[in-house]
Amino acid sequence: MDANEILDYCLTKKGVAETFPFDQETLVMKVGTKMFLLMSLEKQPLTIAVKTDPEWSAELREQHPQITGAYHMNKTHWNSVSLDGLKKELVLKMIDHSYDLVFKSLTKNIQNTIVNS
Repeated sequence: MDANEILDYCLTKKGVAETFPFDQETLVMKVGTKMFLLMSLEKQPLTIAVKTDPEWSAELREQHPQITGAYHMNKTHWNSVSLDGLKKELVLKMIDHSYDLVFKSLTKNIQNTIVNS
């Protein structure tokens, strides 16, 4: 997968915004006001950071050397994922999981606004 495929996939989800709050190199995808994916547009191989529940994080890190604790993030909940050699289905599953976790953490009011938009 490349950066455009990741971006396009994320933008198909309800309430998603593409932002650059840190610098012009780090794309941050948000649902509502919260981040669910970060992607360095300059780093090769392409690497993303996604949120996962702690048990799945441990399992993913054990099974895939491309998945580690995310730099500058809470390593219990955030994974750095080098896409080099990972199956597309797994990457999309992690993105979906991250989006769902973050969406569920939004207030009911914001969730309703997103769902009904």
